[in-house]
Amino acid sequence: MQTPVLETKPKTDWETLAEEVLAGKKLTKEEALNILQAPDTEVLALLQGAYRIRSHYYGNKVKLNMIINAKSGLCPEDCGYCSQSIVSNAPIEKYPQLSKNVLVDGAAKAKESKAGTYCIVMSGRRPTDKEVDNVAEAVREIKEQHNMKICACLGLITPNQAAKLKEAGVDRFNHNINTSASNHTNITSTHTYDDRIDTLNNVKKAGMSPCSGVILGMGESDEEIVEMAYALYEIDADSIPVNFLNAIPGTPLESMKKLGAIKCLKALALFRYINPTKEIRISGGREVNLRHLQPMGLYAANSIFVGDYLTTDGQRTQWDHEMIEDLGFEIEDCAFDSEPPSINADISTV
Repeated sequence: MQTPVLETKPKTDWETLAEEVLAGKKLTKEEALNILQAPDTEVLALLQGAYRIRSHYYGNKVKLNMIINAKSGLCPEDCGYCSQSIVSNAPIEKYPQLSKNVLVDGAAKAKESKAGTYCIVMSGRRPTDKEVDNVAEAVREIKEQHNMKICACLGLITPNQAAKLKEAGVDRFNHNINTSASNHTNITSTHTYDDRIDTLNNVKKAGMSPCSGVILGMGESDEEIVEMAYALYEIDADSIPVNFLNAIPGTPLESMKKLGAIKCLKALALFRYINPTKEIRISGGREVNLRHLQPMGLYAANSIFVGDYLTTDGQRTQWDHEMIEDLGFEIEDCAFDSEPPSINADISTV
């Protein structure tokens, strides 16, 4: 009796694919899915390819970002992942916008932690003009004292508010797509995916650098992860924070299972292969999802957050500094040293 021959998928040469990406190749959706669905035994080769791309544009430099939670809780949105949302019962600290002086002091702490980018983040659907004015005043003072990049994350903003922030010296504005357009209604109902795109358009038109990323582990399919990576390519986000859900008790997504460290590494590689020139940042949830494999993530990503997140704890900043040193990498002294090239995409139809 003849033994049946099992058809096996041909093994991908990840370094060759990386060289093709550096030569200008855009991955097909099948090739992108192959990254997420690669055998676990190929993860080292996959990361070697991702590192070939990462090192071409960023060498062994690592950008550090630090967050200040400038307004906590009190949010009318129903985002299922967020401890600050109206549907969350998580026991978090709630307070209105911090004063200008506290925001300025936070920048000094970020500088002490070797962070090149200071991120001012506020909860809520959209800021009031008064809140934007307070951030603008703080940014002007920070810029007088420190040579650092300022990123604001204030929710949905108008063109006038975006222009005011740019004039004050805000370099970058973060507004994550969070999930794919096809999965958006499963995560929140109080705003649309297009609302987020509109804010990113306002950011770009004002001349600020667009920062937009995702939260993985919210029940999305591999196909939807690929959809997110391509969406951020079309948006032309200069900085892409890749968050991994930290399922907070009291939130609608509290029962979601962690992705697993190997899956997280594949996802980071995917975002690097599809967005080769961009700052890929390992963001919230890395400590509980990547766990002991966090250092390996920096072969694909070139940026991390240090310190605590909005309502969850990060790991000790000294440990992050040591992790970077142990890898033979180095902290980038100035966030303006390497700026990702732009593809100048029109995202009005994304």
